[in-house]
Amino acid sequence: MTTVRTPAGRPATEEEARAVQDALRERVVLDEPGPPPGTGHVTGVDVAYDDERDVVAAAAVVLDASTLEVVAEATAVGHVSFPYVPGLLAFREIPAVLAALEALPCPPGLVVCDGYGLAHPRRFGLACHLGVLTGLPAIGVAKNPFTFTHADPGARRGSSSPLLAGTEEVGRALRTRDGVKPVFVSVGHRVDLDTACAHTLALTPAYRLPETTRRADALCRRALRETPTGQAPAAR
Repeated sequence: MTTVRTPAGRPATEEEARAVQDALRERVVLDEPGPPPGTGHVTGVDVAYDDERDVVAAAAVVLDASTLEVVAEATAVGHVSFPYVPGLLAFREIPAVLAALEALPCPPGLVVCDGYGLAHPRRFGLACHLGVLTGLPAIGVAKNPFTFTHADPGARRGSSSPLLAGTEEVGRALRTRDGVKPVFVSVGHRVDLDTACAHTLALTPAYRLPETTRRADALCRRALRETPTGQAPAAR
């Protein structure tokens, strides 16, 4: 388990954080298709919080994209370095997620975030933020549509409908299991939406949520439980 260092020069206010989003958003790459599904590595990232101790734990789990077997995993635990502000949640999660990714012994390949990419009020969710900072292809697969609208996709697995901000398509509602509530897929960085949806289907052979998300969620929760009460890691 890695201890997260408090980021130097991190935004201290909402205004500073929004200015960082505005600057980084210009670097999002939207004209690459991304790696083909079922090839190379695919890595899930997720975080868990202990609000009483002000502690965040992040996990990165690398899967073989063709078999969905675990190749490597890493965790990082630290203090939350930014307050809870809707639309700015990435600033709470990025330091720990970056530390977990850096601790991996192998290249992560495509990164799948439990959250949003372009499907974000400022078109710069965690998947965009993480993709730009690392240069890695990244997508967001969320459990709910946030503030956006969508028609109900068909009942069969693979059916989809546009996730809309007015008339702008910011992602897709994608059915990953017959008759089960869809997930909400959006582009983060260096992947197009069709490829992001194809990856999501490849990662959901048995459950609604991608295997990357399921495994990263379990791992970060375990890391949080294993951090002793009263002994949250000190920033360094």
